Amino acid sequence: MNFQQKRVKFNKICKDIKSLKIQGAKNVAKAGLLAYSLIPTQISKKKILSLRPTEAMLINILNQIDKPTYQKFLNTLKENQNKINLSLFKLIKNNSVIFTHCHSSSVIEALIYTKNNGKNFEIYNTETRPIYQGRKTAIELSKAKIKVTLFPDSAATIALTKKQKTKKVNLVLFGADAITKKGVLNKVGSGMFAQIAKINKIPVYIVADSLKYLSKEIAIEQRNPKEIWNIKLKNNLKIKNPAFELIDKKFITGIISEFGVLSYDKFLKKFK
Repeated sequence: MNFQQKRVKFNKICKDIKSLKIQGAKNVAKAGLLAYSLIPTQISKKKILSLRPTEAMLINILNQIDKPTYQKFLNTLKENQNKINLSLFKLIKNNSVIFTHCHSSSVIEALIYTKNNGKNFEIYNTETRPIYQGRKTAIELSKAKIKVTLFPDSAATIALTKKQKTKKVNLVLFGADAITKKGVLNKVGSGMFAQIAKINKIPVYIVADSLKYLSKEIAIEQRNPKEIWNIKLKNNLKIKNPAFELIDKKFITGIISEFGVLSYDKFLKKFK
């Protein structure tokens, strides 16, 4: 592949990351590293990191790993995911109802592994507006023969509290875009769902590779208002479109990573 061909592919990957055609922290990190491997310069790195400033795994891979290679990164992700799968399998009980929000490849892979290894359960999940990533989750899980019920985001209380003939939710599973000292940054709405779960004594677990941990403060991505409402805004009308929000660690029961199932504080100790 000559330089011009690499440049075309690099720009295509960047466009797909920015537009959310490539979704999920792990997939974004894979794509970002692939783009960097095509044109491994500081300018390229800066551009890739600017695309999704809240994606901790991408930041870690490009900033903290010496001379990262695409295949080495893929191998690490696979090994870590296998450990996550085993931990979640042990945690999930037969006939559980599990609530999740947005689209997390770590959550989905672990749930499919659990199903394929003989445990029965069903999923309640959200549409996840305004991009509807939850529909992707619903499709992938239903194809794996897992029973899924999809709710609008605004039906969170109905989904989590046995209202209007819903079942008792036993477990909440979220992915993570970044794990920090204060809590987890995940798709906007996650904080609300975590608080509702806490009030109703439903355990909340984060399913994520430890590569998503960052010790520093991280920017929360603000996306184009047109994703919410594609109209011409006037002086007295504004739209806020935050992509993520912080789930305070007090609402999180534990983190499921390649380290196993740990409380938040024990997970943080791994990085001291």
